[in-house]
Amino acid sequence: MTRFAGSADQSRDRGGDLWVFAYGSLMWRPGFPFAEVARARVTGYSRRFCVASVHHRGSPGRPGLVLGLDRGGVCEGLVYRVPAKEARATLAYLREREQVNGVYREVRVEAELDARSHAKPVLAVAYLVERAHPSYVGRLPLACQARLITGARGLSGVNLDYLVNTLRHMRELGIRERELERLLGVIGGVFGRCRSAPCRCASAGPASARAEALCRAQRCRAEGARLVRRMKPGDRRRFSYRRHLSDADV
Repeated sequence: MTRFAGSADQSRDRGGDLWVFAYGSLMWRPGFPFAEVARARVTGYSRRFCVASVHHRGSPGRPGLVLGLDRGGVCEGLVYRVPAKEARATLAYLREREQVNGVYREVRVEAELDARSHAKPVLAVAYLVERAHPSYVGRLPLACQARLITGARGLSGVNLDYLVNTLRHMRELGIRERELERLLGVIGGVFGRCRSAPCRCASAGPASARAEALCRAQRCRAEGARLVRRMKPGDRRRFSYRRHLSDADV
């Protein structure tokens, strides 16, 4: 069973270093300095494409999908040890990056590290999906996930690159997840059936030629927009404060 801690200090070791658990883009693009990285496992939660993205990997008119750490199962990823002097700045960076609309809950989870790296589990910062948030879409059929991912792009780039980069890094680490591999297989079939279509989306970062072509072919389909509930003023007050948390608030 995953164990939680309520204070930021509890995700730090005796030397004041901070631990951060990564299961998605943080594995291959952490964006913060760290002194050590190791493979780790969190029990009680699993990695799923269950969050509609209208910012980093999609737009309000053409939402994409990104990963969330959702209830049930086991998730294998990486854990980073951040030096104490960088801990506060790292938390601020993570909140700015992960909490654009407050769809995640910042918690401390017990992460089991590779036995060769660390003898005991550590308490690490992790971002769990908030099921009550309008951007939570639950467990969609693979075909629906494929359609959403293939035609979306946002400020951080093409949605398909997000999936491909995550899977590539997982394979390098020896982590296998059949559902994500099947999803990429479904997208491969979609690509084979697509024809080129005009795309008015502006450049938003690096993308592979194949992913960019597929985005253009699928861009005109806006079916994903109906899956996302618009945030109301009450929702913004309820969730957006998470972007501005301090150590004393969590």
